[in-house]
Amino acid sequence: MKAIGSTTFGGPDVLRELELPTPEAGPGEVRIRVRAAAVNPTDALFRAGAYATRMTDIPSPYLPGMDAAGVIDQLGPGADGRLSVGQRVVALVMPTRPQGGAYAEQIVVPAESVVPAPAGTDHAEASTLLMNAATARLALDTLALPRGATVAVTGAAGAVGGYAIELAKADGLTVVADAAPHDRDLVRGFGADHVVDRGKDVATRVRELVPDGVAGLVDGSDQREEAVPAVADGGTLVALRGWQGPAEGGVTVAPVFVAGVRGDTALLDALRLQAEQGVLSLRVAKVLPASDAAEAHRLLAAGGLRGRLVLDFS
Repeated sequence: MKAIGSTTFGGPDVLRELELPTPEAGPGEVRIRVRAAAVNPTDALFRAGAYATRMTDIPSPYLPGMDAAGVIDQLGPGADGRLSVGQRVVALVMPTRPQGGAYAEQIVVPAESVVPAPAGTDHAEASTLLMNAATARLALDTLALPRGATVAVTGAAGAVGGYAIELAKADGLTVVADAAPHDRDLVRGFGADHVVDRGKDVATRVRELVPDGVAGLVDGSDQREEAVPAVADGGTLVALRGWQGPAEGGVTVAPVFVAGVRGDTALLDALRLQAEQGVLSLRVAKVLPASDAAEAHRLLAAGGLRGRLVLDFS
C-alpha cells in the first residue's frame, strides 16, 4: 500500500511516498481503506519530532495523521458489532503508535476509535471532524460550566476554536470570541455572542465586556499568560498545547490531550450526530493529492487557513 511518512524527523521535505505492507486487522480492530486524511497542526509537530521522546522504541518510517475518513474493508476478530465491511467511517488515529497515523491508503485502528461518517458529507469533509471537535468537547467538559455561564475562546477562527464556539452554544453558554477584522463575520457565524479583536491584549478586551472575568477560557491560540487575565478568580483556562501554568489570580490551568478520549466511542459518535444535525460546521480549506503532503505542511505553516487541508488517498 502507499503511505506518506518519513524515516527521520524534520521539515516538510522529509515527507515522501512509501510502499508498506498492507496491515491486517487484529482482535478488536478494523481496517479502513482511507479516502481522505485531514492535515492538523499536530501532524506538523509530529513530523518535526515533538513526540520523538515517546517513540524511542518505534522504528521508522513515521506516519503522521490523526484524522481519517474512508471505508471499512476488514473486521478483526471480536470487532465492534456496530461496524461492518463497506461502511463509511471516520477514525481518530494516534500516530505515535507502532502502526503510525492516518497518512496511508489502509490503516488498522481499534474499533472503539471508529464511528460512522456523518451522513451527507463527502470523505474530505468527514475527515475534518473528530480530532478537532473531540479536543473542543474535551475542553468544554473540563470547564464544566453551567448553562448561562460565559466562556471565552481564543483562536476562534481556527478549527478547534470554531468547534468550541458551536459546542458551547449547543451547551447553552454565552461565548466571547476573538477574531481578526476579516474573520469577524465567520466567528459570528459560528454563534459567538461577542467578538473582540485578537492579539496580545485580548484579555483586556474580554474584561471590557465581562468586568469580573469569564468563568472559563479555551485557549485555542495558545496565548497562555496573555490570556490568563481574562479569567475570573477561581476560573479555569484550558490549554491545548500542554502548558501547565503557573497562572495568577487563583486561575487554574488545565491542559487537555485528545488522546484521552480516543476510545470514548459515545463521545465520538455524539460529535458525528452533531455534524449531521448542523451543530458542527465541517470546513475544508483545500484538498491535495496525498503525494503533495509536503506542500500541505508548507501551506499549514504559512498560516491564514480557514478550514482544514485534506490529503486525498482515493
